Amino acid sequence: MSQEPSRPRRYRGRRGGCGCASVIVVLTAGLLLSLLNLAIGIGASVRVPFTDANLTVAGSVGKKDRAADVMPGYVHGRLGSNQDFINHSNLLTIWVAEGATLVLVGHQPGAPVVDLHIEAR
Repeated sequence: MSQEPSRPRRYRGRRGGCGCASVIVVLTAGLLLSLLNLAIGIGASVRVPFTDANLTVAGSVGKKDRAADVMPGYVHGRLGSNQDFINHSNLLTIWVAEGATLVLVGHQPGAPVVDLHIEAR
């Protein structure tokens, strides 16, 4: 019984962003929201067991001046910073529209044990 040699499988990695900072979301929803002078943000946070750190995933899209302000208050100023254990920030600006995503693991003062944050301004 002979077996054919197996061919290596090739997987295509997706590159180019995801979530609120993708080009399509910023071009469509971001520009529309910026014409209405709005920004929409959503975030979820949960405490890492046996630590004082939280895992937070947040995103926002809308007018450039407001996109970072609609994220949860306990991640304010941490978009693109390096003060946490894990901080994966992605920001895309197209003209007056902006999209931002944030995955954060670390100590976040004021963060509750479990939180779902939805805001529009």
